[in-house]
Amino acid sequence: MRSVHAALAAVCSISIGMLAGLLLTAGRAIAAGPLSNLLAFENASGQSRTFNPRGILNPDNPFFQSLGTNGRACVTCHQAAEGWTITPAGVQRRFAASSGLDPIFRTNDGSNCEGANVSTLAARQAAFTLLLSRGLIRIGLDMPGGAEFVIESVDDPYRCGSGLTAASVYRRPLPVTNLRFLSAVMWDGRESPANVTIRAGLLAQANNATLGHAQASLALTDAEQEQIVEFELGLHTAQAIDAAAGGLGTQGGAGGPVPLSRQPFFIGINDPLGQNPTGAPFDPSAFTLFDAWRSLASAPGGHLRSARTAIARGQTIFNSHPIEIVDVSGLNDELGAASIAGTCTTCHDTPNVGNHSVKAPLNIGLTDPERRTADLPLYTLRNLLTGELKQTTDPGRAMVTGRWKEVGRFKGPVLRGLAARAPYFHNGFAATLEDVVNFYDTRFSMQLTDQEKADLTAFLQAL
Repeated sequence: MRSVHAALAAVCSISIGMLAGLLLTAGRAIAAGPLSNLLAFENASGQSRTFNPRGILNPDNPFFQSLGTNGRACVTCHQAAEGWTITPAGVQRRFAASSGLDPIFRTNDGSNCEGANVSTLAARQAAFTLLLSRGLIRIGLDMPGGAEFVIESVDDPYRCGSGLTAASVYRRPLPVTNLRFLSAVMWDGRESPANVTIRAGLLAQANNATLGHAQASLALTDAEQEQIVEFELGLHTAQAIDAAAGGLGTQGGAGGPVPLSRQPFFIGINDPLGQNPTGAPFDPSAFTLFDAWRSLASAPGGHLRSARTAIARGQTIFNSHPIEIVDVSGLNDELGAASIAGTCTTCHDTPNVGNHSVKAPLNIGLTDPERRTADLPLYTLRNLLTGELKQTTDPGRAMVTGRWKEVGRFKGPVLRGLAARAPYFHNGFAATLEDVVNFYDTRFSMQLTDQEKADLTAFLQAL
C-alpha cells in the first residue's frame, strides 16, 4: 500500500482532517458538510463559485493527498480560492506564512533555476521571484528528436546553464476546473497527441504531474488517476456575484457555475472553420449569458442597472466587434489568408465558455522579443533548412512537435472564472483584465473607445 501523507494547501503541513477547513478560510461552503458541492470565494471583482454535483471537499480523494516525496499534492498548485490555479498574492501569503518552506517552494520546478540555493530566507526570496511575482512554474523541456530547428543561443537572466539542448520555460499552472470543455490538455498540448481523448490526456497529466512536480517515486495507480480526473471533470467555476452588478444569475442573467455545468459541449461545437461534426454553421454570438440584460437600458434601477447593462454591452462587443486578424501563426498561415475578418469569438468560439472547441494552438505575439520583460529568458532559434533566426521567450508547442511553424504557439484557455485567477496569458504577461483588453486592442488595432474597453472588461470580470 502507498503511504498517504498529509495534504498540503496553504501552509507547510496540516492534517488531512484539517483540509476542508483550510480551503474555506478564504471562502465559504454554500451547503454545509465536508462534501459540500458549492463553494464561494471572494475576489476583487465580487465572488467566484465552484460547483461539483459530486462534492468538492473530499480529503480522501488523491487530489488532496501528498503522493510524492516533496510534500506536494495536486491542490498545492491548484487552489480553490484562486480559480483552481495559483495567484501571486496567494503564493506571497504562503511564503510569508512558511518563510518560504511551503511545498510549493521546491527547486525542481518552483525556483527560477533547478536546484537553486534555498539555504536562507533571503536566498529563497531570490530563488522564487517568478513564482512570487507572476505565479510561474518552470518547465524543463528537451529538444524533440528530429526538430526542424536548434537553439542557437540563450539570453538567460538567471544563468541556469541549461545549454542548447533544452529550454527552461515559465508558465502559469492552468486551472483544473471547467475541464469538461477542453479540446487540448496543457498550454502546448503535450498531453493531447493525435487520437488521444481529453480524458486519457488528463489521466496522463495527473500521473506525470505527480512524478514530476511532486517527485513521486511511484506512478499513480489506475484507481488514483481515475479518482483525480473524475473529481476535476466535475468542477465548474464561474463568477457568481459582481461587485457592481450584484448577482449574475438575476433578472435573466445566466452567470455562475450551476448554469455552466449544464452547458452542452462537444469537440468542434461552433467551430468557425467547418470542423463542427454536426455541420451546424458558426454563430459568432457565442456568448448569450447576459442577453436579458440588454433590455434593462430603459428600465429603472440606478447603479445596478448601469452595471448590468455595461456587462451586456461588453458581451455584445466580444461577440460582434470587428477584428482584422493578421499575423497569427496557426490561423493566417494555416488558412493561407493574410487577413481574416473576425471577432473575439472567432478564436473563443465555445458557447458561453470561450476556449477554442478544437485543437488550435496560436501565436498571437506574446513571446515576441519586443514584448520580453527582463525577468524572462530570450531564446534565439535557427531553422536548420533555411538558416532563418527567430527570437522568442518561449518556443511553445514547437518544443513538443519540433516544427518551426509552431514556435510561440499556445492554446487559448477556458475564459470562465477569469476574475479569480490573475495574472493572464501563459506567462502572466497581463496583470489585470484591463491589461488583457488593452493588449488585444493594440495588437489587432480594434480602436476601442474608453467606454468600450470598460464594458468589455466588465464582461470578462463577470465570466
